Parts: sequence; structure tokens; C-alpha cells
Amino acid sequence: MSPQVLIAGAGPTGLTLGIELARRGVAIRIVDKAAEYFIGSRGDGIQPRTLEVFDDLGVLDAVLTAGEDVATMKISLDGRFAGERRRTELREPTPAFPHPNPWVLGQSQIEGILRERLAELGVKVELSTAVVDLTQDEDGVTVVLAGPGGAETVRADYLVGADGGASTVRKAVGIAFEGNTDDTLRMLIGDVRVDALDHAYGHWFARAEAPMEGVALTPLPGDRLFQFIAPLFDERPTRASMQAVLDRYSGRTDLVLGEPVWASAWRPNVRLAQRFRTGRVFLAGDAAHVHPPTGGQGMNTGVQDAYNLGWKLAAALDGDDSLLGSYDTERRAVAARVLGLSTDLLDRHVSGDESSMDRGEDTFGLDISYRSPDETGQLVAGDRAPDSILRRADGSTVRMFDLFRGPHATLLSFDAPAAEGAHSYAIVSPDRVPADGQLVAVDGHAFADYAAAPGTRIMVRPDGYLAWRRLG
Repeated sequence: MSPQVLIAGAGPTGLTLGIELARRGVAIRIVDKAAEYFIGSRGDGIQPRTLEVFDDLGVLDAVLTAGEDVATMKISLDGRFAGERRRTELREPTPAFPHPNPWVLGQSQIEGILRERLAELGVKVELSTAVVDLTQDEDGVTVVLAGPGGAETVRADYLVGADGGASTVRKAVGIAFEGNTDDTLRMLIGDVRVDALDHAYGHWFARAEAPMEGVALTPLPGDRLFQFIAPLFDERPTRASMQAVLDRYSGRTDLVLGEPVWASAWRPNVRLAQRFRTGRVFLAGDAAHVHPPTGGQGMNTGVQDAYNLGWKLAAALDGDDSLLGSYDTERRAVAARVLGLSTDLLDRHVSGDESSMDRGEDTFGLDISYRSPDETGQLVAGDRAPDSILRRADGSTVRMFDLFRGPHATLLSFDAPAAEGAHSYAIVSPDRVPADGQLVAVDGHAFADYAAAPGTRIMVRPDGYLAWRRLG
């Protein structure tokens, strides 16, 4: 059977999109030109909004079990301990924000968890299979794939290019990738063991005369690996070049690196696709935008691209394609904002501004909104729908996110009868005795967080953002 959607690229973006579509019963194929799965950390910071996405996809427990909190950084200047610092201060969970802190897990581990979830839905990634050509018309896309069995022509309703910064799909449809590459700054990044260091902490080694230029070693969950980031002086990302730069900045001789599991040379490459859609072809993730690593935004933005696009493609395949145009409008604006944030953090770091170490809540993704520019006021269409604790008539509790979880939209009625149909709920004030099927807003949080007066009705999109709100 021909796929309804063909996904090129099986990184976090492509896998998230695959899960989103497969759980809605959409026939998909997901291919990747790599001969084997990626091994390495690359993007290892999971931001709070992405944790909420993973909650909806059914992989949050696995991600939390495999990962760990962001480690405190021990700072050494001229080989002497100079203090400790956290990149972000820990925040306490609230009813509205149950996952308020970033989480650490290597990208290859994240991909493994997402692949397992996709396999549960009956889909397997096809490796060593690349898009080499494509044409599209009003009814679909014809794609030529090169795979283990030779060339294959595939017909699909839609094609999504999640195939990285060098995207074949983007080039094939002629979408410009606007931005710049800075060849004056090169960094060395990799995953290594450093058994002489305490793996419970991150470590920063620098010289006192230039404290913002140095080597960062941040612990990765499992196997006692550290992610190594440092200036690159040797063109080759090898153990020897990594050891040399560590010796240079640490002033120590006891820090012996193991052979890197993965290593790469990196240079700032900041680019944004001119558009995220051409006809029936869409771009997502690094194919649409590439970021500096500062702020930990690249993987997270790609996952949220997929989360935005998946339900809209499913709706189009079900006969309503009116939402597809909003993918480019909504996600390109977010990507542009995030690129600006990441670039600003990089510029501050390069200039020696210590504030670049404090990433703050701007990087968390919890303030993303798709509201129209002329909309004002508290919690309007396009804003993130908060979580909250609700109590059933039998005394048990349920979270608002539990109501949202799954591929459906959700209709909330505050101190008003629930509408007919599935996924429609009546939420009543805490001073009321709930009838069967009604949910009590514990401590009134849901009313306060949704700015809901009696009679307010709110439709929450499948991706957890408000579609509309009405009174009466």
C-alpha cells in the first residue's frame, strides 16, 4: 500500500511526526539515508515544552527514567577550583506547569525511545534509503528512493523533509536556506569518558584571564560519558586534539580522555528556510532551520515542528486541508524567534559576557504562542493550554493533560454543561458538588489559569494550544 505521508529523515523530528501520524491511523513510511542509527549526544537538552509533548506522545516516563537533571557546573580557572554554577535555577512544579525544568538525555537515546514508540504503532524506520528525486502535482508527490534493493518510485499524498541541514527535499523543491556560516569560530564536540572527574557534576576549565573561553564537560546519563565542547585548533576531531585542548585549559595532567564515542567539528551555521511548505511538500527540523547549540533549541524546535504539523496533515487527509497553511505561518515565526535567541546567546558567549551562561526561561518553550499579532489579553486563541488538577465525583483526580493526551481536540466547559460528544468535559468550581461526569477544579486553579468565568467554553487543539474561547 502506498503511504499517505512519506517522511524523509528519522531523527527526533521525523520520529515525532511518524508517531503523530501513526497514532491517527495515517499510513506512513519513514526513511533515512544513514546505514545505521546515530550514536552520540548531539542535542542532549530537553526543554520543558518538549517534555509536555513527550507526555502526550506516551514516551515521557521512558525519557525521565533514562535521563537526569541538568548538572551543577564546577568551574576551574588556571587549574584551581573557583566555584559552582547552574545554567538554570530549579523551579518547583505547579498545577499549570508540571515539568518546569530542562532534562538531559543524549539524542541517540531519545531517538531510541521514539523508535520504540513508533514500532508499537506498527512502523519501522527504513535505513540506507534516501530521497534522490521528486515531482509533485495537485494530487500528490512522486518520490524516487534509492535503497538497499535499488531505485524505487513511491507515490504519497504528502512528503515531509526532516532530512537535516543539507536537506535533499529542500533543495529539490528549490526553497532558499537563508542565513550565514561563520568560518572564524570552530568548536570541537564529542562524547568521551574522563574517569578522573566526578560524573555527578559538569566541569568548566578556563584561564583566569579569559574565563569564558575554555572546555566544558557535561555529564551524560549512562556509561559515565561527558559531552565535550571546546575551541577547535586542530582540523581533526580526534582524541588527541581533544586531549590537547583539555590540557591547555585545565592545567592538569591527570585528566585522561577515553576514545570518543562520537566527535565532530562544528562552526556556527544559522539558517532559516524561506518557507516551510511548497504545495504538498513540507520541511521540518534542521531541514527548515539550523541553530547554534547555545540555548539548547535545535532538537526541541524540530520536535515541536512535527507536533504542530502532524495533526494538520491528518486533518487534511480526512478531508479538511484548511489548516495546512497555518503550519508555515506558526512554525516559521517560532523558528525565527528561537534563532534570534540562540544567536544572541552565542554572541554574548563569544564576547565574554557571563550572562550567556544563564539561559533562563526564554529557552524553555513554555511561552510559545500562535496568537494573532493583534490579539491581546490573557490566554487567547493560540496560547498554550495550562495543565491543572481536577477531581472526579468519586474523589479520584485527573490532570488536564490527561484529558488532552491523544490525537483529539478537547472541549472544556467551565460551570456550564458539557457539550455532547467525546472529549468534552464540564469543569465546575470547587464550591460545587460535582454530578456524574463533572470535574472539580481543585483549589480553583483551572478557573484562574484559564481566566474562565462561569459559562466560558474553550476548545484546545490536538497540540495543546487554544483553538478558541467563548463566553456563554
